[in-house]
Amino acid sequence: MRIFENAQIDFSSKQKFATILSGVLIIISIISLFTYGLETGIDFQGGTEIVIQTDEPLSVGDVRTNLDGALGVSPEVKEYGSPDLLLIRTPVGGDIDSVQAAVLSSLNTAYPGANAQSEKLDSVSPRFADDLKRGAIWAVLASLLVIFLYIMVRFEWRFSLGAIAALVHDVVITLGIFSILHGFLPFSLQIDQAIIAALLTIVGYSLNDTVVIFDRIREFVNLFKTERFGPVVNRSINSTLSRTLVTSGTTLIVVTILFLFGGEVLKGFAFALTIGIVIGTYSSIFVASPVVIALRERTGKSV
Repeated sequence: MRIFENAQIDFSSKQKFATILSGVLIIISIISLFTYGLETGIDFQGGTEIVIQTDEPLSVGDVRTNLDGALGVSPEVKEYGSPDLLLIRTPVGGDIDSVQAAVLSSLNTAYPGANAQSEKLDSVSPRFADDLKRGAIWAVLASLLVIFLYIMVRFEWRFSLGAIAALVHDVVITLGIFSILHGFLPFSLQIDQAIIAALLTIVGYSLNDTVVIFDRIREFVNLFKTERFGPVVNRSINSTLSRTLVTSGTTLIVVTILFLFGGEVLKGFAFALTIGIVIGTYSSIFVASPVVIALRERTGKSV
């Protein structure tokens, strides 16, 4: 299936706008990450997380006040997808059965008609949370290093830097959007192991699009040896444009279905993938390839 037959779009003429757009998005993302930070789940901060179902909607503020006395600390309480589901997160660890019993006893005593029941219970120790946090950071960094070496062996170092620039671009903007929007959307944007998995998926997806374009560039460089490198890259992007957009479009359909029908637990994961697919497709065209062109021109290899 080809939706762009013999496309002849001049991507180089749009590069200045794309550079400004990417720069603005990255700056906003970095400012938000340093200013507002990220909402991390118990995977990375430790504590206990309980999802409570009730027969009647309860006031989040009243529940927080009520549990403050039962737990000895003020917990985080928010709706979990619907008014009859509450997400309760507390730094209290230790015996999770005792924490759960204290929460249920307190709620059922204060709200006899609510019939509060535990639907989900997770607990992570602070030490284990620190290990998970370090492991997640190393997983992302290690994946970028392996990708750099792979692209360098398959193509050359300029292509490696272009690919890494695109991947860093994708991850930073995705995290920036999570930082900006957490607390405003009606579903959780907590950074947990599922979101780390989504980030690694985004890296792999974006890399796949980038490698397809790079492979066509290498093919066309050998085919059009007297043509300057910039026009060859533009020709290569046009040649793979149909494949890139069809792949992105079909994947977005699947991720959208996952977001709509996958339940509250998967909404953050699906949201991250949606952002990553869109930004990854964009960066393969407007970040990775232009970086390769700029590096070749600086090293005197414009042809």
